[in-house]
Amino acid sequence: MERFFANTQSKVYVAGHNGLVGSAIVRALEKKGYTNLIMRSSRQLDLRDSAAILEFFCIEKPEYVFLAAARVGGIHANNTYPAEFIYDNLMIQCNVINASCISRVKKLLFLGSSCIYPKLASQPLKEEYLLTGPLEPTNEPYAVAKIAGIKMCQSYNSQYGTRNICVMPTNLYGPNDNYDLDTSHVLPALIRKFHEAKVKGDPLVTVWGTGSPRREFLHVDDLADACLFLMENYEGNDLVNIGTGEDLKISELAAIVRDIVGYRGDIRYDSSKPDGTPRKLLDVTRIRNLGWRSKIGLAEGIAGSYDWYIRHLAGSPSI
Repeated sequence: MERFFANTQSKVYVAGHNGLVGSAIVRALEKKGYTNLIMRSSRQLDLRDSAAILEFFCIEKPEYVFLAAARVGGIHANNTYPAEFIYDNLMIQCNVINASCISRVKKLLFLGSSCIYPKLASQPLKEEYLLTGPLEPTNEPYAVAKIAGIKMCQSYNSQYGTRNICVMPTNLYGPNDNYDLDTSHVLPALIRKFHEAKVKGDPLVTVWGTGSPRREFLHVDDLADACLFLMENYEGNDLVNIGTGEDLKISELAAIVRDIVGYRGDIRYDSSKPDGTPRKLLDVTRIRNLGWRSKIGLAEGIAGSYDWYIRHLAGSPSI
């Protein structure tokens, strides 16, 4: 097997480099000494445009690809824009995976999501649970698109001999997260809500749902480290979960975020809003057996995320 890190001059394309995951992968690559990185913003290159993608790959000829580009969001965004979530993600994946095959990319890593697993699957979620039951309705279009991406990677491996690998991260957070309350995931939404309530002196913060669902959270820098590890050390069609192996209730998460932000008011749970999947914890046996474990603790990671939010976004009218 060719070693990914044998040559730090290898030409690497990070699709979605401005996003939460893509920017973390860029940081990890630069830390490893990689200098020959290819990056294009969505304004420079529309990944939904198949002709533009083929031209880009033919000109740039990347050797390795991290496919981190995607339309993402929380429950509200998925419920509001289901057509965009399925169309945009299908088009991005199809174009990049196909162009990578045509241009003979040496290896591609596809970022999926833990939402691909059935809503009521046994916990923790094993990789082999894929397609064994109905999905969570609140994010089904996104999940279906991601499942299609997995099957496309596996099909191209089987038919064309490509070296595509698929990884399924748990809930992510960290630098460059999305703090827009209409489209964000739960953790950044909590950070923003508690911060704004602290600044305004509000006596109460309302949190969607009952607070009872359990979720697992992985710092995005840990995910990036795992992606580079797998690019070098893993081959095959089997999925690989990436997570911490630990979860907690949303109510417990809210209490941690409140303490880190320094908000002194109360928390109210709005049970009229959807909870989503009751529990979502990944079985990380496979990646641990390969030799990788997460390193950043949840409280440490949230504190760093809050510091990033304060330095970059707090008070900005654009979020």
